Amino acid sequence: MECRPIAADLVIFDEHYVLLIKRKNEPFKGMWALPGGRLEPDETIEQCAIREAKEETSLDIKLLKLIGVYSDPNRDPRKVVAVAFIAKALNTDAKPSTDAEEVKWVPIEEALKMELAADHNKILNDAWQILQSNLEEFQGPLF
Repeated sequence: MECRPIAADLVIFDEHYVLLIKRKNEPFKGMWALPGGRLEPDETIEQCAIREAKEETSLDIKLLKLIGVYSDPNRDPRKVVAVAFIAKALNTDAKPSTDAEEVKWVPIEEALKMELAADHNKILNDAWQILQSNLEEFQGPLF
């Protein structure tokens, strides 16, 4: 029996914006998505998240909170299990790289209405709910 791949997905906030990437490759080529990527055999999921943020967006980040684990086999045609994190950008000069055709900071309210790749709408909504219910915790680093 083959194991399903694992990836880290990131909801990177800066003030009232979230960072989205336009996917360069299939699946979901050309769609806006959260940054993220597959776990390498020699790293933790947290190291994967930090590496993928750097590789896809050129940003250094700080992981702030685990959003959750997304394991619905239908979330992605590759059957990837995602571990999603809320992160803060340590700089805002995002540039596309590797799997990203384009990157952009999108107002959170606008991003919540967009059609994102895979189940990234659910991940973003879950992250937003966490932020809304824990505003005191995130007041300093995000807003």
